[in-house]
Amino acid sequence: MARKMSIILVFLFLFTAVMTGCGGSSGEAGGKKVINVALWDENVKDTVNKSIELYKKNHPDVEVKVTYTPWADYWTKLKTSLAGNSGPDVFWMNGPNFYAYASKGWIKDLQPLIDESKLDTSVYTDALVNLYTYNDHLYGLPYFLDAVGLYYNKELFDKAGVSYPDGSWTWDTIEQNAAKLTDKQNGVYGYTALIDSQSGYYDLIHQAGGYIISEDKTKSGFDSPEALSAFQWEKKLMDQGYSPNAQQQLETKPLQLFGSGKAAMFPAISVSAPELYKLLGDKLGVAPLPAGKQKATIVHGLSWAMNEKTKHQQEAWDLIQVLSGKEGEQYLAESGFSIPAYKGTEEGWLKSIPSLDLKVFVDSLDFAVPYPVSERTAEWQDVETKELQDAYLGKKSFEEALKTIADKMNEILAEEKKD
Repeated sequence: MARKMSIILVFLFLFTAVMTGCGGSSGEAGGKKVINVALWDENVKDTVNKSIELYKKNHPDVEVKVTYTPWADYWTKLKTSLAGNSGPDVFWMNGPNFYAYASKGWIKDLQPLIDESKLDTSVYTDALVNLYTYNDHLYGLPYFLDAVGLYYNKELFDKAGVSYPDGSWTWDTIEQNAAKLTDKQNGVYGYTALIDSQSGYYDLIHQAGGYIISEDKTKSGFDSPEALSAFQWEKKLMDQGYSPNAQQQLETKPLQLFGSGKAAMFPAISVSAPELYKLLGDKLGVAPLPAGKQKATIVHGLSWAMNEKTKHQQEAWDLIQVLSGKEGEQYLAESGFSIPAYKGTEEGWLKSIPSLDLKVFVDSLDFAVPYPVSERTAEWQDVETKELQDAYLGKKSFEEALKTIADKMNEILAEEKKD
């Protein structure tokens, strides 16, 4: 009997030890509260660690555990854990997934905490505050942002005798100079008319005076004349041979073409600057995106969100405030990783590549447009991707593709309102 009781006690001890080690969002270790943090990019590891050390000064009783999960697995892992009432306390959230997570009650409404803390959210870039607002409440505290600019190869411009791009350039200027910069004999393109959304046609549609989704998120703008004009402009540059066509872009990534000196101009997000500088060095330049009927650049960025089921709400909220606070954002800027979302902390980032005028991206925020999202973004973007690829490859007309996208998108948006 005594032996059986001993076995039971040993089992209970081991079971308790295992459960303590798998505490998840409610875990404790060595008498300390445990805050689990999840994100996907280890390039920001040193920056996050600095912010955590700052946090620990006022929270010596809290242990912060950070898990980096590769992008390919991050969302599946996060969704599964949150749906199962577990998961990290604090984690990265992006625009395309935000509405789905907020509407399902997986992330905490931060507005009551913001109001109680008297936190001034006007210090953050407006486009990101709008992006992470759901039912007029902020659910994610902005961390960093990406704007889109026009990168160019100075060496190719000098060789062709073309002046560098500046804020006065328009679609017409691009077309005129792309013709001069194109060297078909050596396989060099003057411009890259991207088949990408954020760095390509999303910007162009807004520059043409259109929109992707209406402000009230009830209507698609893909079937508008403005949207069609954006795609027709890109297609014209491809047909003239001034830009790699869709098939070429699918076979070789446009960034690789530009980075290897095979394209003179390349629209891309600000976070691409370090990678492009490694490829081109001081030959790299950057300018604002050219204007169509108006100037526009799509702005996306990440926020810190909190698990609705966290057992340590105040500790998690305090950590988020440090990560997205002024000092935390200055750490981010100094790392050169991306533009901090906290206004006025960009200086370190601006100096991260001395030969490149990174202020172009910060100035572009004056005509920034938030990345388009709704509750079921992924569903209508799947339709968008398939239809547009077929159109770019010549399997159907852009008119037909855009109508199909708009019709399906409007159906999805109508269903969202019913839900």
